[in-house]
Amino acid sequence: MPILGMPDSSDSGSNNASLSSPPPVFSESEAEGLAKTHFGVIGTASRLTSERDANFRLKTASGVSYVLKIANPAEDPLVTNLQTKALLHIAAIDSKIPVQRIHPTLDGAPEYALPDGTGRHMIVRLFSYLEGEPLYQVKSRPALRRNLGAALAELGFALRGFFHPAAGHELLWDIKNAGRMWDLLSFVEEPSQRALLELILTRFNEHVTPALPRLRAQIVHNDLNPYNVLVDAQDHSHITGILDFGDMVHTSLINDVAVAASYQLSLEGDPLADAGDFVAAYHAVTPLEPIEIDLLYDLIGARLATTATITSWRAARYPENRAYILRNAPRAWAGLEAFAALPRAQAQERLRRICGL
Repeated sequence: MPILGMPDSSDSGSNNASLSSPPPVFSESEAEGLAKTHFGVIGTASRLTSERDANFRLKTASGVSYVLKIANPAEDPLVTNLQTKALLHIAAIDSKIPVQRIHPTLDGAPEYALPDGTGRHMIVRLFSYLEGEPLYQVKSRPALRRNLGAALAELGFALRGFFHPAAGHELLWDIKNAGRMWDLLSFVEEPSQRALLELILTRFNEHVTPALPRLRAQIVHNDLNPYNVLVDAQDHSHITGILDFGDMVHTSLINDVAVAASYQLSLEGDPLADAGDFVAAYHAVTPLEPIEIDLLYDLIGARLATTATITSWRAARYPENRAYILRNAPRAWAGLEAFAALPRAQAQERLRRICGL
C-alpha cells in the first residue's frame, strides 16, 4: 500500500507568505458573479477544498464544468502568473498531457487581478474541469504506478524549455530547502518523531546539500501527490488529470521524482517495492543520472520530513483547517519510520537495480 507524502510571513515574492496567510473568503454567489462578470460564464458554484486559495466548481446549465480559482492575496502575482504561463506552455507543446486548460477573460487575458481592499491583488482564473476519480481513492497497482511515472516524465519534458521570471522564487516545499525545517521542529511535540526528523535532516545536510550545484535543474510540477492526480473511473491505470501547479518551482529535476515517489512507498516489506515501478517508468522516459539515483533515497526522506514538519506548523496555526492540512501527515510519519529502518547503502543499491545500473 502506498504512503502519502515556521515560514516567515515577510517572505514576499514567494509562496511562503501564502503558507502563513489564511485563504481568501468568498461565497458561492460571489464566485458566480466573478465568473459571469469577468469570464462570461454563467453557472452554479460549489466550494472545493484548498489549503491556500478559494476554489469553486462552476457548472453551467449545459452541463459543462469549470474551476474558478481565487489566489491567496499573500501570493506574489508573478508567482501565480508562473503557473498560468506554464499551463499555456504545456498545452502548446504537448496537448496530450492531461492538465487543465485556461479559459480566458472577456478581454482575452488568461487571468484577472481582483483588488482585496488593502492594496493587494488576488489573481482570478477559470480552468477547465477535468473528470476522473482522485488517485487517493483507488487501489495502487503496478500499471497505475508505471503510467504515473511516465506521465510525470512527459510533463517534465514538456517543461524543459520553459522559463519565467518567477521560476526561482523560494518555496519551503522545494526539497532543496529542507535544511530550513530545523527551525520548525519545535512544532513537532512527540520527542521520538522529532528525533526521526533530525536523523533525516542530518542525512540531507551531509549528502544532498553539497551535491545540489551538480544536479540538473528546471521548472517542475513539484507536487504529484494522490490528491493532485485523477484517473479514469473505469480504468484506474489511465491518468486523466494532473492538477495543482501551485508548488511549481525551478529546482533539481530529481526533486520532482522524489516528491512523487514519496507517495508510492510500501508500508509493508521493502519500502521501495511499489515506488520502484514508478521510478523505473520515469527512468525509461527520462533516464536518471547516477548521482540523481544515489541521492533519491535522501531526497524522498527529506520530502517526508518536510511534509511532517510544515503540516505540524500549519495545523497549529490554523486549527479550523486542521483536517485538510494534516490529510497526508499520518502516512508521511509511517513512511519516515519505514525509511529509518532501511539502510542508505541498501536503498541506493536497490534503486540502481531498479534503473538498470
